[in-house]
Parts: sequence; structure tokens; C-alpha cells
Amino acid sequence: MNNDFSVSDSIYFGWETFKKRPWFIVGGFAGAITASMLISQIPALFDPQGTSPLTFVLAVGTTAVSLAIEILLLRFALKAIDSVETMTYNDALPPKPFWKYLGGQIVVALAVLVGFILLIIPGIIAALAFYFVQYLIVERKLWPFEAMKESARITKGHRWQLFLLFLAVIGINILGALALLIGLLITVPVSMLALARAYRVLEHKASEIAPVAPAAA
Repeated sequence: MNNDFSVSDSIYFGWETFKKRPWFIVGGFAGAITASMLISQIPALFDPQGTSPLTFVLAVGTTAVSLAIEILLLRFALKAIDSVETMTYNDALPPKPFWKYLGGQIVVALAVLVGFILLIIPGIIAALAFYFVQYLIVERKLWPFEAMKESARITKGHRWQLFLLFLAVIGINILGALALLIGLLITVPVSMLALARAYRVLEHKASEIAPVAPAAA
């Protein structure tokens, strides 16, 4: 694997991966995102005013399903980066480890929030340092604080480039949205594949410097 992390390599690799099986990749991403959007509307269908106790229960349930779909999308992107030619939709299943993923989302959100409360810059740095927490939890099944430590390690020295990659991804998706939204069917998958590629390169690069954190049982 090419260990030189760059914005251009990440986006190029994401695009090349997409081109190998475009309809398969679009189907996976579009199906998951559509399902998440439809599920999020369930509480409003049962209680448009949002005053019933049932609304809270449904909101919790739909949030849990949305998180499960996020896990599936991450697993899908990582598998596509590694072997898109031979993968199937079943390779993204099942959506685990769910509770570790939820815990990771919470602790990273709190860390970034504290950073933004103190000053904006620390919040941005925290967001960049801990961006791959979800990837590490999904792939290695690390506990949240282990994943935070490992994410900070593998992104060290590369956060400026990672920031530029985020800006590039935002720009690509703005262009996709301008193309009558149809362009998002291409730009969203390519963006997620580019970010998965960035994770894979930085993880591999960091493992050559020091041993990686072991996967949890």
C-alpha cells in the first residue's frame, strides 16, 4: 500500500474504487441513506406535535437504527476500499459493535464541544484528532477511550492534510448538490471512500512506526 497520505491520493483512490463497481456502490450508499431518512420521519408520522411520550420512545428507537446504519456504511466503505471487486452487501453486516460505537460518538462529541467552548481552534483540533474513532471501533472493536488514543496517534502529524481533505470533500459535495442533487449519488460515495482510504493509509503508516492497539475481544 502507498503510505503517502495526501488529499489528491485519497480522492483519486475513492474515485477509482467507485468506477470499478459504480452501480453496486451507489446502491449500497443510496439504500442506506434513504432508509435512514425515512426512519427519521417515523416519530413525526405518529405524533406531528411531538408532545406524546411515544414520540420520545420512537425518537430513541430511530436514532439507534440510524447509528446502526452509520456502522453499516463505515463497514461498507472500508470493505470497498480493500476489495470492491469481490465484496457483497452482506460484507457490511452485522452493525456491530453498536454500544461501543454509541459510546465513541458521545465521548468524541463531548471532547469537541469542550474544545469549542474553550476556543474554536481546540475544538477543530479535537475533531481532527478523533475523527477516526468510529472507524477504529467498527474495525478493531476498540473501546471508546482506546479508540480516541489510537485515533490521535495515527492522525498526529497529518491533521492539516486531513483538514484540507475535509474541505475538499465539502467542495465536491457542494458541486454534487448543484448538479440537481443527482451528483450526490456520485460525490457522497466517493467522499466516504476517500475518507476510508485516508484512514487505511494513516493506520498502515502508523503501524510501521509503532505496534497498533490490539483488537478487543
